[in-house]
Amino acid sequence: MADAAYLNRTDGAALVEAPASRVSDFVALLKPRVMTLVVFSGAVGLFVAPGTLHPLLAIVAILCIAVGSGAAGAVNMWYERDIDALMTRTSNRPLPAGRVASSDALGFAVVLALLSVVLMSLTTNLVAGGLLALAILFYVLVYTVWLKRRTPQNIVIGGAAGAFPADDRVGVGDR
Repeated sequence: MADAAYLNRTDGAALVEAPASRVSDFVALLKPRVMTLVVFSGAVGLFVAPGTLHPLLAIVAILCIAVGSGAAGAVNMWYERDIDALMTRTSNRPLPAGRVASSDALGFAVVLALLSVVLMSLTTNLVAGGLLALAILFYVLVYTVWLKRRTPQNIVIGGAAGAFPADDRVGVGDR
């Protein structure tokens, strides 16, 4: 299988892959369907929150929420690659199918998580960046690592990560 050979090369050289499929594999790591729900919640929160936020800052905040959510989803896929390989529904995901190396997926996720938190902190405020970091950590540590393999209630409890506010209006008028 050519995909498995990509991960098992000992000479350090990767097999040549079509760039479009490689990009789509990294996009799939972000769990776009889950990301859409989190972005929708964040956008509604921005819309109904008191005060005003410059439209460009609102767009950047939504982008940070999307990227942070995607990063958490990528860590989730990295952590669960062993189980995903065993299930029919998830066996064709990029990691269990061998299309993306696990170290590449984890590095991608960590860089995106850090960038989203830093950008959120710099463009809105530190509280919003901190809340985004907390939501990412909650999804990764509480939902993925602690709950998911231990209880069927993981989805109910883990849903709290999507409920964390990503924008705090305190101090927004000071910018």
